[in-house]
Amino acid sequence: MDGRDLVRSVKAIGSAGAAQGLRTVRAAWRRRRTDASGLPPRGAERARVPGPVRDAEPGPGGGVVRFNRSALRITVALNGAVFWGWDGVGPEPSYGLANPCPEPDPRAVLEPDKDGGWRVVAERVTVIVSRHGAVEVRTPGGVTLRRDLPPRWWEPVGGGPARWMQRSEVTADARFFGLGGRACGPRLRDGTYRLWNTDPGHPFGPGDDPLYVTMPVQLVVADAATHLAFHDTSWDGTVTLREGEEGAGSGHDRAGTCELRMDGGPLRCWVMVGTPARVLLAWASLTGAPALPPAWALGHHHARWGFGSEQEVRRIVSGYQERGLPLDVVHLDIDHYDAHQVFTVDQDRFPKLPVLAEELRRDGIRLVSIVDPAVKAEPGNAVFDAGVDGNAFVRDAAGRLVRGVVWPGETVHPDFTHARVREWWGRLYAERLAQGFSGFWHDMNEPTSFAAFGESTLPRSARHSLEGRGGDHREAHNVYALCMARAAYEGLRELAPQERPFIFSRSGWAGMQRYGGTWSGDVATGWPGLRASLSLVMGLGLCGVPYSGPDVGGYDGSPSPELFLRWFQLGAYLPLFRTHASLRAGRREPWEFGADVLEHARVALVERRRLLPYFVTLAHLARRTGAPYVRPLWWSAPEDRALRDCEDAFLLGDCLLVAPVLDPGADRRAVQLPRGRWYDTATGQAYEGPAQVLVDAPLSRIPVLVRAGAVIPVRGDDGGLELEVWAPARGRVGGGLVVPDAGDGWDEPEIERYVARWEGSRVVVEREGEGGVSEPPHPVRIRGLETD
Repeated sequence: MDGRDLVRSVKAIGSAGAAQGLRTVRAAWRRRRTDASGLPPRGAERARVPGPVRDAEPGPGGGVVRFNRSALRITVALNGAVFWGWDGVGPEPSYGLANPCPEPDPRAVLEPDKDGGWRVVAERVTVIVSRHGAVEVRTPGGVTLRRDLPPRWWEPVGGGPARWMQRSEVTADARFFGLGGRACGPRLRDGTYRLWNTDPGHPFGPGDDPLYVTMPVQLVVADAATHLAFHDTSWDGTVTLREGEEGAGSGHDRAGTCELRMDGGPLRCWVMVGTPARVLLAWASLTGAPALPPAWALGHHHARWGFGSEQEVRRIVSGYQERGLPLDVVHLDIDHYDAHQVFTVDQDRFPKLPVLAEELRRDGIRLVSIVDPAVKAEPGNAVFDAGVDGNAFVRDAAGRLVRGVVWPGETVHPDFTHARVREWWGRLYAERLAQGFSGFWHDMNEPTSFAAFGESTLPRSARHSLEGRGGDHREAHNVYALCMARAAYEGLRELAPQERPFIFSRSGWAGMQRYGGTWSGDVATGWPGLRASLSLVMGLGLCGVPYSGPDVGGYDGSPSPELFLRWFQLGAYLPLFRTHASLRAGRREPWEFGADVLEHARVALVERRRLLPYFVTLAHLARRTGAPYVRPLWWSAPEDRALRDCEDAFLLGDCLLVAPVLDPGADRRAVQLPRGRWYDTATGQAYEGPAQVLVDAPLSRIPVLVRAGAVIPVRGDDGGLELEVWAPARGRVGGGLVVPDAGDGWDEPEIERYVARWEGSRVVVEREGEGGVSEPPHPVRIRGLETD
């Protein structure tokens, strides 16, 4: 026995309570034994490289280039995305792709290149394959954006999955973003990042990595163009990044580098090139359009682990109503379950949950339920019995149920990589709908299984269907939550076909936006946690997940009134606006922090409700274009290096620039402005960018600026849609998009396009359509005239 593991076992028993602590000790040893017998020893390995080129075979959109010890399949799709796969692998099967692969571009042809290599020339990109297997991506103008060096494999002599390594070079000026939800971002500095979805087991801050959502998705921003690289394998791995340096050593540039090491899976990659907007559009067409949340999900959510009873829920809701604070959603955590068992209700504390849900709905408030994947392993538990009868749970190599430990005690986990299991699980949400829940919050789905030592997840040797291909948890782990979200989404589409499913998930993988969004997980209470919250939302948006947000106030501890208020003010401008905290943390209701915080929080809540039509419009645009709601300042000008290095402010859509206060004691802050005129929405003062300006940031608000000429849909005093128009600069034309939406259902509302321009001494706003221009069908309010 390892002495350190013995110490950890003793500590686990002391900290978790005797019964649960003993379970975690047994689970840790059981997991170790399961992997010892279920995973073959690695043994000796053979190293392999592609070797020199032999020949090539053209095909649709590209072809196959053969080397002495491997073959490279390369295709350019109609949407401009480039695919390549080593050892001849194709793009499917894939959990990342939403549909069958996009059609190849018939104009892209594989042809010989100089020095014995090959190339494919397409409209948006040129791909060069060297005679030793380096793959180079160039802009149409010939600028190299990315050069993947010949890969290396390490194959077990006795057979089994090969480890592989791929080194890449990018331009010296390039900056890295993405890789899922990273607390240290959004720009990723030099370092190694792990690709293994992980519950850190404690509230996290900027230094913690990995977290709940990891993706092999890099967004690389450079002067010449932006590109996204997706290495489509779900195995455990690492990405080591090193930014380049211009003029390094003797006046020569030093390229930026990326080294990807994976424990298995295919070596295949997709690359998309262009502007950030074009790249995210191609990414969405490849991996799926983001799910469209119902309008109520874009309002304010209040949650807590520890509401405990119907009476407590009513008390919190009454607190909001009595103080005139807008509230749209209440979340129930695991304490509303019967002994923490999923798809149950504690009838003593929630005896009339459907009645409570109906009362809240009449007041415009929806209920959201937490859903964990772990099922209590006890005969008599209806979900467990049905799952055993249907062979729905993950088993080990010997065919035995894999047992773990989660909140209910000893548990089993459904195998969501099996279509039959997903269908069964999706039908279980009928119980939640019958209880009156309108949305669902997936937790603990990395998947997490408590252990006194070692990894807190299922054994790596645990067997999974993987859509009938068969495999183990090494391949299934990172897509487990993605498949759970799919099960819920498809089940809800069947159970409630007239309503948009609302699902957000703690864990996920590339393509998770098809089914819903995510949230920060257990972010630590503190100013670093506040900063990490913004990093996560921005980074996830650049990986194609536009709907996310943090636990406002942090998951643990008791935030100071100032910290809570600044977090609350930031949350009011993020897609998921949710207060939430641990059972052991301080309260999170705004009135718990004093009269001043209450009034300032009221202002933020009222402004969020006023901006709801704008958030709805952004949700529709995200679904149609893949563009995130929350965008870095460089979104429309990635060549502006000052903007590229700015991480403490963001664009909300095209119109608003939000500059949150992320440090204690600040009542002013510097804001980096993109090009053009910007108005301070509180004072009306106009600024000209590009520039850095110093703006007031009193406790009552955070700086929010608006682009001159913006047309923003807002909620008017009568509750109807109104157009707020900010005067364009003289000689300029402005405009905006509006998507009027009933709030739910599957109708595709028309995008309304507006233009704002000066006509003499007044600003005119017109709607543009196929039939020409017309008067806006909504009331119009012009702002910014006093500064012209």
